[in-house]
Amino acid sequence: MSKEDFLLRLHIATGLGNHKKVQLYYRAKETARWELTIEDFSWLQNKKFQASWQAQTPYLLQRLKQTHQYVTIEDPRYPASFRYLNDPPLCLFYKGDLELLNRLAIGVVGARQASRYSFEVLQKLIPALVEHQYVIVSGLAKGVDSWAHQLAISAGGKTIAVVGTGLDICYPKTSGNLQIELSRQHLVLSEYCNGTPPQKFHFPQRNRLIAALSQGILVTEAKQRSGSLITAQLALEYGKDVFAVPGSILTGQSTGCHQLIQDGALCVESAQDIFDALRLITGGVENFT
Repeated sequence: MSKEDFLLRLHIATGLGNHKKVQLYYRAKETARWELTIEDFSWLQNKKFQASWQAQTPYLLQRLKQTHQYVTIEDPRYPASFRYLNDPPLCLFYKGDLELLNRLAIGVVGARQASRYSFEVLQKLIPALVEHQYVIVSGLAKGVDSWAHQLAISAGGKTIAVVGTGLDICYPKTSGNLQIELSRQHLVLSEYCNGTPPQKFHFPQRNRLIAALSQGILVTEAKQRSGSLITAQLALEYGKDVFAVPGSILTGQSTGCHQLIQDGALCVESAQDIFDALRLITGGVENFT
């Protein structure tokens, strides 16, 4: 079996968590034997995974190759930052311009039920980020995510969406047209093959990829228990900067952002705050308003 077929087969097989799959990958890489043996299945003691592995016939693998664009962890085009994760995806499926992975990026996350305030904040910050050639990374969710993608496009920039479904599924449905545009002119990434529906646990998994792709994470209007805080926490664990936009103390919409600031995130009032933190050479321009 080829290295590529081994990684595809291992990635799509069910019954085994990604951590164990990554262990199997490292064992295969160490021995340069791209196959699973009886000893491997004995070590795993997982009949569901064994049955799924055996069900991935050469015909099914060939069909997957014909219907997906993908890179494996062994491909030089695979994002270098993902290789440092504890549980990197063995395969990434994509639509769009994979070269965007070579650009500097800022992740933007925040409330799904965001107010006009978030839109106005992003309207102020994103054009300046785009002007300095940053790609905007987000998750294509309602609210802040979708606004971030749309404003990047409006400013003439590039954007990457990381989704928690197969690339043939638009979730939420309201983002369908935006996802199609991104898949043609920008980039949409997923670790899930076509036909994979949204599952609750997919989105924290998706968040680790947003954090890993980005030089820093910008958070706007996040509540105390917002999923955006998961992305921010992951970014901190990966040694990335976190930028939090303060908000009203009356609505509860920004309690998560305020907590991030208390915990050491940078309080952001302008794009210049982000550039200063990233030590970006701004070409003599001192302020962005």
